[in-house]
Amino acid sequence: STLHSRLLQLQSRFTWDLKKEDIDLENLSTRLQDHIDLQLGERGAVARTYSFLAYVRYLQGRPAEAVSLLNQSEEKIGECYGKENERRLIVMYGDLAWLKYHTGDYTQSHSYCQRVDNILLKYPAGSSTDLHPEVYGEKAWTYLKFLKSYYPKAIDCFRKALEVQPDDSEWNAGYAIVLYRTEPEPRFLETSKEDGESPAIKQLRRALEINPDDGVLLSMLALKLNAYQKHQEAEDLVERALKIGPDNPHVMRYTAKYLRIQGEHERSVDLLKRALERTNQSAFIHHQLALCYKKKKIAEQKSKPFNKQKVKQWRRLCIQHLEEAVKIKTTFVLAIADLAQLYGEENNLIRAEELFQQGLRNLSETDKSICQVFYLRYADFHHFNTKQEAEAIALYTKGLHLTTKTWEWKQCAKV
Repeated sequence: STLHSRLLQLQSRFTWDLKKEDIDLENLSTRLQDHIDLQLGERGAVARTYSFLAYVRYLQGRPAEAVSLLNQSEEKIGECYGKENERRLIVMYGDLAWLKYHTGDYTQSHSYCQRVDNILLKYPAGSSTDLHPEVYGEKAWTYLKFLKSYYPKAIDCFRKALEVQPDDSEWNAGYAIVLYRTEPEPRFLETSKEDGESPAIKQLRRALEINPDDGVLLSMLALKLNAYQKHQEAEDLVERALKIGPDNPHVMRYTAKYLRIQGEHERSVDLLKRALERTNQSAFIHHQLALCYKKKKIAEQKSKPFNKQKVKQWRRLCIQHLEEAVKIKTTFVLAIADLAQLYGEENNLIRAEELFQQGLRNLSETDKSICQVFYLRYADFHHFNTKQEAEAIALYTKGLHLTTKTWEWKQCAKV
């Protein structure tokens, strides 16, 4: 139909090739609801989150809820941007047009298409192939929120938005976050003491120039600087982040990770427990808590003589939190591998093998660093627990063929 042809031309989450089968809808839904309930992020973040959750509700077969959420998004956009809100409604009206179409309300669908056309007539883009920066930004944030494999698309869209609006705080923050998440850690590089600063560090600094009181960006920058041996500045940033966002679970989880890396396990555990009180359905926080308890377990095992009961206690706490992490996010490969390794230590070989098979099903060959960690854990399991040397060698070899010069690569080569 003519209406359907027009809908296909809209910039909308319905036309951005977001594949339902790729997305963990329950986990994403929980995270987005948390963002709304806790009012997390800068001025436009909550408005965007209503729109993200609306699309998730549509995918879950709940279109009435989706429409209600988009109406709330429109209200929030008006509150945030006032008279400057029209171009920020292009995507939202596109989503509403599609939703009305799918529910059989073709008159309303056409009405929302007309609203988009009116905005585009009032604010024409630079060329027929260009999008407004607000549309590029909305598209970028969508790719960033929905799935890790969409991160390259998010990077491209943020760059295009920043070409037109280089000082926009939201596009700069989003670009900094996606670079932080995609940039290899220094341990995946040949050296962690390079003279220059990485692209992620530069962009985090740029975003903080515009918005110096963003606790999440401060804590992310601290983690990056610490990895590059800039410890004093990192320490100062962590303390600043905690003052700015003492109750923000995202600030708490990143600063807790920093503290764990620095060996301040008690402080890290305290922060993570507080974060769980605010948002108890976070796979990331449960995984970080498990890593803290794993550090305690390893420290006890190195004691001479070590206390077997304490080792068992720390291991059970690790398992408890990793089980929660994997339950919340069934595709969390690193947590799955860590959990399988611990069951191997307990000689529960059947459960360990089940988990490794689950990890294999969710392994993305494009993420070489995670693949390498997974293959090392699985190889160690066969080498130390099942004593199947041929299986172990095959897995160590797979690990060796991935990223070189990493700690995991060296462990694979050593065996």
